[in-house]
Amino acid sequence: MKRLLLVLLLLGTVATFVHAEMKCASGKCGAAMKSSEKSKTMPKMFQSVAKGEATLLQKGKAKSFCPECGMTLAMFYKTNHSAIVDGKVKQYCSLHCMVEDAQKGSKLTDIKVVDVTTLKFIPVEKATYVVGSAKKGTMSLVSKYAFANKVDAEAFAKGNGGKVVDYIGAYKAAEDDSSKDSKMISKKQTMMVEKGEMMYGKMCQKTDMKFATTAEAKTFIVENKLCKDLNAKQMQAIGLYLKNR
Repeated sequence: MKRLLLVLLLLGTVATFVHAEMKCASGKCGAAMKSSEKSKTMPKMFQSVAKGEATLLQKGKAKSFCPECGMTLAMFYKTNHSAIVDGKVKQYCSLHCMVEDAQKGSKLTDIKVVDVTTLKFIPVEKATYVVGSAKKGTMSLVSKYAFANKVDAEAFAKGNGGKVVDYIGAYKAAEDDSSKDSKMISKKQTMMVEKGEMMYGKMCQKTDMKFATTAEAKTFIVENKLCKDLNAKQMQAIGLYLKNR
């Protein structure tokens, strides 16, 4: 009886192995491995939502990207802000990018922010922010998340730390952090540009186009299928390179 069970176990193991080999031969195991590897090396960020869950208020071909830094808006959706600038809606990945635009001289009106709880845009005047929680910030060392309901903000702060403030307090914190954050971002982007140049040479068709923003460069990459099989970080790096070359 023991011998029969051992034989059956061995047969089952062989069958599993053969099935796996057949999947690899058909090209399926590689995709499965890549998916598994991604789940281990690229955990979903707190700020991220699925593309279909993100509301895009701005228009145009580059509407999926932050007009300041070029980051994909859905990836950092829970820190998205929007404002009307020169009669058009601009949607930013973060409070930092919005403040940066204002510091350049842009006049912002009708400012809104994403409520972390409902994922809907709300007027900033009605938002309660949690500044400095343990959740990672977007374009800033100090995170800033907004809530429509103050009770939700207080519960978030209780579980993750941080200070509960209104929009004015959050904006001042972003202004105070701006110089330090910009230096940090510049350092990271310099490294990403170098990586982007290498990837561009290996993975993309060549173009002589010039781009005013990273968002424009990324839009051009997507529309013209310039590069093969890019993930979000690779796309950002190549977009930064094309914008800054």
